[in-house]
Amino acid sequence: MSRRNERQRSHVARVAARLLVDEGVVDMDRAKRKAARQLGVTDSALLPDDSEIEDQLRAYQRLFQDAESRALRIALRRTAVRLMAWLQRFRPYLTGSVLEGTAGRHAEIDIQLFPNSAKEVEIFLLNERIDYWHSVPRTDRAEAVLTFDDSTTVNLVVYPPDQERISFKTRDGRSRPRARIEAVKQLLIADESEDKEQATSSGDETGTPSQKENV
Repeated sequence: MSRRNERQRSHVARVAARLLVDEGVVDMDRAKRKAARQLGVTDSALLPDDSEIEDQLRAYQRLFQDAESRALRIALRRTAVRLMAWLQRFRPYLTGSVLEGTAGRHAEIDIQLFPNSAKEVEIFLLNERIDYWHSVPRTDRAEAVLTFDDSTTVNLVVYPPDQERISFKTRDGRSRPRARIEAVKQLLIADESEDKEQATSSGDETGTPSQKENV
């Protein structure tokens, strides 16, 4: 690929990242194609893959929204842990941007479930008085996607139980990360520790003049 084409591909990835963060686009493929339309890119060879967009997304968040992104990531992962504990009987796994640390302001929580049947999950939600609706699955493997609001949009992606041991792939052929509740708790602990360190560091840098004189 020529240097000009590489720059164009990178430009599409940057615009797609901004769409994901600032304009409420939640699907990476949709953000990619919208970015291409905005830039007048029609050659599919110049469209970045998901990993390139994720790299640009992390760079954008570090540059413009570091503290905000960290606080949002902590809040979403706390919600995910609570929901996974509530759904424990259905063998939940967290996946998507909340797990991968790229969640923006409009991110949704994606949780994979592996019950004996999707009907079990629906009955459970009805008994819990959860107002849910059916969303369109992004893969033929999923039996259903049950969506509801819990401070943010939550998607319960329901798979047959024999799919639990299968490694799912992203559109660009990478293994799609997923994590059980114990692993998500460890990520949350690390997030909260980093947040405390950043707060302490900011406090040291912006201490009062009298405090600085006493050091």
